[in-house]
Amino acid sequence: MHNSAPASSQPSSNLLIDIIETLETYGLDRDDYQLQDWVDVEALEQVLASSKGDISVRFTVRDVQLVATPDEVQVLVESSSDSDGS
Repeated sequence: MHNSAPASSQPSSNLLIDIIETLETYGLDRDDYQLQDWVDVEALEQVLASSKGDISVRFTVRDVQLVATPDEVQVLVESSSDSDGS
């Protein structure tokens, strides 16, 4: 018997898990949002996979800014260097 799941479903699944885990690490409970209302994970995966160079995609989920690259998903933290107290 052959596994009928397409090979492309695995990376999307990993990206989905990475996004959810990143949001949870930041403190956003998965019951607080419906991810499909904020980002099309399959489209995001296609954009990241189709890039030949460095690429990052920024998006927001419930006021949490994220940046996704082919390697990882991170919370985008605003730099506070604009207010250095001088």
